Amino acid sequence: MSPKILVTGAAGFIGFHLAQRLLREGHEVVGLDNLNAYYDVNLKKRRLALLEQQPGFRFFKLDLADREGIAELFARERFERVAHLAAQAGVRYSLTNPHAYIDSNLVGFMNILEGCRHHQVEHLAYASSSSVYGANTRMPFSIHHNVDHPVSLYAATKKANELMAHTYSHLYGLPTTGLRFFTVYGPWGRPDMALFLFTDAILHDRPIQVFNHGRMQRDFTYIDDIIEGVTRVLFRTAAPNPDWDGADPDPGTSKAPYRLYNIGNNNPVELMELIATLEACLGRTAEKILLPLQAGDVPATYADVDDLARDVGFKPATPIRTGIERFVAWYRSYFGL
Repeated sequence: MSPKILVTGAAGFIGFHLAQRLLREGHEVVGLDNLNAYYDVNLKKRRLALLEQQPGFRFFKLDLADREGIAELFARERFERVAHLAAQAGVRYSLTNPHAYIDSNLVGFMNILEGCRHHQVEHLAYASSSSVYGANTRMPFSIHHNVDHPVSLYAATKKANELMAHTYSHLYGLPTTGLRFFTVYGPWGRPDMALFLFTDAILHDRPIQVFNHGRMQRDFTYIDDIIEGVTRVLFRTAAPNPDWDGADPDPGTSKAPYRLYNIGNNNPVELMELIATLEACLGRTAEKILLPLQAGDVPATYADVDDLARDVGFKPATPIRTGIERFVAWYRSYFGL
């Protein structure tokens, strides 16, 4: 029988796409989301409505910080595998709403760990972020690099998730894999992300805000590539690294069943190139307001995906032009433009 899989954040961007993929493959999927108002709830409801049309999917509206509710869900459902994608997202939002990150990303993650521990979950794969690299400037970013200098509370909570997961892998033998996502974009994407914001502004004749005067680089990663990586990792249970050495500790592995992977396009793109490509796809030119680098942001990201390619046989490769064309087609269809 196919395993029963919990997907948290199922009404979110990545969770929605992952649930669709798992359902297409015939798995039983239980979705969890609190449908909060961080961004347009109607977009979340539209995603959820598509999932609920498919056999094998059930949904629970539940907050991660609800300790009793999460415990009851795990006890009742007995999941084999968990894809934990729910979190309070966004670097900039963490500057003004820090407590939301503690409740969801720390308290909520603890509740997920406890559920997995007490009910013999075979593998927990969870969303981390490229933000954990923080003040690092050595490129490309590798899971084998130290990441002890976050520059936003959001990044700090994601680093904390990796530490918490390692503790549970060490103490209880719970296999855990953290996935550091790099600037995910594509159809059904988040309205707070640059591509969505730029598209909306350009089509409605508003100027776009371009931070760091356009001197930004991001390893933009198309959603289908993210989902391919997550799916392969989810079904490859984390195992100990027999060569791990406490005298020279590797941050990306452990003697415990614990792993980390970057999922990125391994090809950083200048922000102005992204904008130019979007302008070409829309057939319009953006009015640009050049601004300094925002607090909590980093000037560049670049993923080393050698470990992902070696262990699961996949590396993202969707060209930025292809991904933007698909996003624009979805955006025009969704909003009737």
